[in-house]
Amino acid sequence: ALQVQNDHSDAAASDLNRRMQFQNKLAGVCEEMCKEVGAYPKCTQCPKFVEPDSTPGVMTWDELLEHMDNLVNWGQDQIKGWHKQASALQVQNDHSDAAASDLNRRMQFQNKLAG
Repeated sequence: ALQVQNDHSDAAASDLNRRMQFQNKLAGVCEEMCKEVGAYPKCTQCPKFVEPDSTPGVMTWDELLEHMDNLVNWGQDQIKGWHKQASALQVQNDHSDAAASDLNRRMQFQNKLAG
């Protein structure tokens, strides 16, 4: 009985796989058929149909607002990067200032000893 059940589930899985392959083959044909009968792009029967952009080459208000949000996020990331870079340069300058001051003190000390 267990073997028969496994055979049925294997057959069902194979059948489902074949059905998906068949539907994927028909998807392009379905879209072309809708174009021929004038139902495109309002076709609701085609599997996984995605309606094309209704305003190609033109930015809608929603697209503009999304673009502005993306620019704000990008700008904030840029500023964070600039702050990090400036901080790293400041630390580097502090070290070089300290090294220059140390070198100056050493020269003064050596001059005192020499003369």
